[in-house]
Amino acid sequence: MSSTPQQRRGNTRQRIQDVALELFAEQGYEKTSLREIAERLEVTKAALYYHFKTKEEILISIFEDLTRPIDELIAWAGEQPRTLETKRELLRRYSDALCTGSQLYRFMQENQASLRELSIGETVKRRMFEMVELLRQPDAPTVDQVRCVSALFTLHAGMMFMQHIEKGDSEETRRAALEVAVDLITQAHHQA
Repeated sequence: MSSTPQQRRGNTRQRIQDVALELFAEQGYEKTSLREIAERLEVTKAALYYHFKTKEEILISIFEDLTRPIDELIAWAGEQPRTLETKRELLRRYSDALCTGSQLYRFMQENQASLRELSIGETVKRRMFEMVELLRQPDAPTVDQVRCVSALFTLHAGMMFMQHIEKGDSEETRRAALEVAVDLITQAHHQA
């Protein structure tokens, strides 16, 4: 059975995103051109323009697709009671989302200056503040609020940096970072 034009467009869009993210990760966002993306895809620039007019449009589409689970997680957590188990589950799900979009998150870490100039930079910052608010208790001592923020960033550090330092399994590193993050949130919760 042949695919519909909509399915083919979706597949082409996905191929463009995959190749663009690969090039952005290899060369950096600023050093990658639409021409290079088209060449790697073995299509004309006109064919690329049919789907995306700019590099920023490509990056925004990648970002929206791969970070949708974060928005869904924030919405879910906002409807839950602020219990320790909810916070632990939030960290578990966030760790999974980071793992699923690991190539994007590595790219974002390595291209922070470029991201600050793009519209998605504000979105990233807003999401991080929303996640922090879901984890912390506003009336908790400052040290416990720092533990909550640290729990979140422990997951980022585990994913982005530890795999370069440790020669072990990246899944083992992810689980270790999650364990430390859960320990931090548990300690903050018990102190409050």
